Amino acid sequence: MPAKNGKQFIDRIDHANPRVWIRGEQLDGKLSDHPAFRGLMLTQAELYDMQYHPDYMERMTYSSPSSKDPVGLSFMQPKTKEDLQRRREMTMLWGEKHHGLLGRSPDYMNTGLMAFSAAAELLGEKRPEFADNMRKYYEYCRERDISLSHAFVQPHASRFDDLLEDGSIESCAAQIVEQNRDGIVVSGAFLLATQGVTTDEILVYPPALPFIPEENNPRTFAFAVPNNLPGIRWICRETLALGDSAYDYPLSSRFDEMDTLVIFDEVLVPWERVFILGDDRLSMRLFQESGFHVHCGHQVLCRYIAKTEFTLGILLYMAETLDRASSPATIDKMTEVIAHYETLKSLLVAAEAGAAPDRFGSMLPDRRPIWTANVLFPKMYPRMIELIQLLGGSSVIMIPSELDFAGESKPALDRYLRGSGVDATSKTALFRLAWDLSSSGFGGRQTLYERFFFGDASVVASRLYQTFSLSEKEACIGKVKAFLQSKDE
Repeated sequence: MPAKNGKQFIDRIDHANPRVWIRGEQLDGKLSDHPAFRGLMLTQAELYDMQYHPDYMERMTYSSPSSKDPVGLSFMQPKTKEDLQRRREMTMLWGEKHHGLLGRSPDYMNTGLMAFSAAAELLGEKRPEFADNMRKYYEYCRERDISLSHAFVQPHASRFDDLLEDGSIESCAAQIVEQNRDGIVVSGAFLLATQGVTTDEILVYPPALPFIPEENNPRTFAFAVPNNLPGIRWICRETLALGDSAYDYPLSSRFDEMDTLVIFDEVLVPWERVFILGDDRLSMRLFQESGFHVHCGHQVLCRYIAKTEFTLGILLYMAETLDRASSPATIDKMTEVIAHYETLKSLLVAAEAGAAPDRFGSMLPDRRPIWTANVLFPKMYPRMIELIQLLGGSSVIMIPSELDFAGESKPALDRYLRGSGVDATSKTALFRLAWDLSSSGFGGRQTLYERFFFGDASVVASRLYQTFSLSEKEACIGKVKAFLQSKDE
């Protein structure tokens, strides 16, 4: 099966029927019928439908190197700068469709899986079959347009209780509890597993701890499995999709990506789905040397741009309706976001201009602009949200519902809530959008998600800092020393 369409996506997820708990009850029935998932799945279906739309198909797909069928372009390993540009254009098409609000749109993990597969030779240094597993799995996903979630993070208790030396707490860290002829048996829990229940499969890859690397660590592994295997259970957070009304909840009704705690209770993972087993050093090397964060960061930077553009559009429209577009204070706010927008676009240009082939034959974007964006955006985005609140003020709070405009209050609302050049219904729709992005539960989750998208701020900052070699740092310091010495002379 080549690239899929929206109906195929929904049918496949409904047919999988994973074990899902939400609000204390196990879900019964189709996921696509449940209000917590319905809006997101329809949005994802629109993305997949673009792959067959006559206006987009050539930009969304490419000919499979094995089957020659059209497959999703986000699976493509870029080998030239032209390939990198094609993949970016495809990502931007999806990003503009969801306005950067889907952190786990399908192209994110498609890109990541491509990076791992291209570097699969690393996995074969000790176990050649694991390299073959990764390459075959990548091809399997590409040829069937598998939608993929991932779980890299373990709950706090799972990560740190094993460091206690007194044995007072039994460790609940995820680990391999058995190996047999059929595969490995895994128990443990992971989060956030965003969109885990609305994707076909999940890639599980907890990063190895670098303290004392081991070669046979039962807590170090990487594998991928369907989300409905026996023993897998999904516990959802509270839904932020408060209703189906696109007027009342313009964003949360369509873009709420469910986050989950996924529990593995003695789950049998077939050998052909295992990529790493026990080797801490290899686990760390694959992340670092495959360029995972760089390739995915390129996709994420496209999403940042789409999200910033959308946020800027909201602010500009708000300024118009409030008749403040020419106010110096408003111009300062708009210019701040415009500067963010232009900075991100410039970083994308720089990343592609500085791209070079890596040892695995991939055209790797320049990591410094990518990681600069990773450092900046988690600080930019909360500020942009604050600007929506500062500009909107009470208008972001006084937002009647769609039903109010259909009831007896409509004449009063039409009179008192109109804006500059827009009627009350249109103005309220805009400010409900501003509220959903800046002040609702959905908006709060978006802000928190962006703060930690690629990890803790110190981890992201260190990633960029370490790209500067000792010689480059010494050269910078040398310029200062030379200047100080010239003053003395």
